[in-house]
Amino acid sequence: MPVYYLPQVNVFPDLIHQCCENYDPNQRAFLAPLGSLLFHVTPQAINQMLEFQTAKPLTPLSMQLLLDQGVNLSSSHITRIAQLFIQPDCQPQQPPPYLHVWFNDIGKVLVNMISYILGYNTSEYVDETILVMLSMFAPGRPPVVQYDYATFIAEKIHEQFMNLERERVFKYTSYIYHLLMYNQPDSFPVFLKKLDAKGKRRSVIF
Repeated sequence: MPVYYLPQVNVFPDLIHQCCENYDPNQRAFLAPLGSLLFHVTPQAINQMLEFQTAKPLTPLSMQLLLDQGVNLSSSHITRIAQLFIQPDCQPQQPPPYLHVWFNDIGKVLVNMISYILGYNTSEYVDETILVMLSMFAPGRPPVVQYDYATFIAEKIHEQFMNLERERVFKYTSYIYHLLMYNQPDSFPVFLKKLDAKGKRRSVIF
């Protein structure tokens, strides 16, 4: 999951609206004003940029899945999550949501990453959907579930561009900036080295 937690960038609404005007939903791609392809926004394009590869099967991720599992979170599951990721003097005595400030350092990092991937505006309150994803972690161990984050993010970007005029909200600006830098390095007025020492395409994510 940390692979998909991109550095935050300043939001320039004009750029996002220009991207929206030149978004081809059929190709899931952004086009230049004259019609040439700038970059795709697909799971494959995202994973290529992040240099993420895995032979393991990935579990589909959706908000409906998290909502359904959140409703069924047992008190014992919540207690385990709290013991692992919430400070000892802030152990909850009531159902979620819980305050972000209650979480320990590891818990805050995970909550921030999960909130970012899910496209939440804030992580001030931790609800059941975040707790479901927290439940797959334990310090020092790999997550018990490997979600398909790239497909989830690509679908969210598509949905938000399709509804931008009505909802006026876009939450994945960092992905647009980094995909643009990765796919169009020659378009910037500064030199961007495209290949590494082995001749491999360099990622813009460090």
